[in-house]
Amino acid sequence: MTVHFFDGKSIVLSQMVKRVPAIGEDIKIKGRIGKVSEIVSIDEKNARILVAFESVSKSKAAADQSKKKKK
Repeated sequence: MTVHFFDGKSIVLSQMVKRVPAIGEDIKIKGRIGKVSEIVSIDEKNARILVAFESVSKSKAAADQSKKKKK
């Protein structure tokens, strides 16, 4: 079965799988962690899966210290 993973309207990954993930299952795609929010079955061989990815917050403290001039 071919599975197309979507984040909003943009496609993240298309993959041939033997087992389709269930709703609410944690999934990791391209290093990003998310949850399956909705599954739309198009036909016997294709499925669309909507994934809600967790937002990643970057710490700015480490970046600010490297920019300071040393005296």
